[in-house]
Amino acid sequence: MSRLIFVNFPVRDLDKSISFYEAIGARKNDMFCDETAACMVLSDVIHVMLITHDKFRQFTPKNIADAHTVSEVLVCVSASDKQEVDQLVSKAASAGGKADPSAVQDYGFMYGRSFEDLDGHIWEVMWMDMEAAKQAMAKD
Repeated sequence: MSRLIFVNFPVRDLDKSISFYEAIGARKNDMFCDETAACMVLSDVIHVMLITHDKFRQFTPKNIADAHTVSEVLVCVSASDKQEVDQLVSKAASAGGKADPSAVQDYGFMYGRSFEDLDGHIWEVMWMDMEAAKQAMAKD
């Protein structure tokens, strides 16, 4: 059985965050949405839960990090090729996110870029040629 992953992000403006994630290709699953949270489906197994700060505080006794100023987590998703990496980062920037807060990584067999969403959560997007990666790692 495949496991599902639900990445939970506190967001300041739920409607703007929903629009951002729709702009990068996620679809909203209305079954898990209300005025405090929205489930955005990135793939069959990856879901992003956008949760207002008030609601998010119900799940943790810790302070909510300001992801614009501190690192909380880096989420990485794969892409089918280098062009898809570039397209996703471009979509994020066009939707109000920040492209490439981290350096672009191009090792020939692996290519990665990143973007920040509206609340500063960093997403890495990477493509890897697995056979070339195995060969490159075997040389080390």
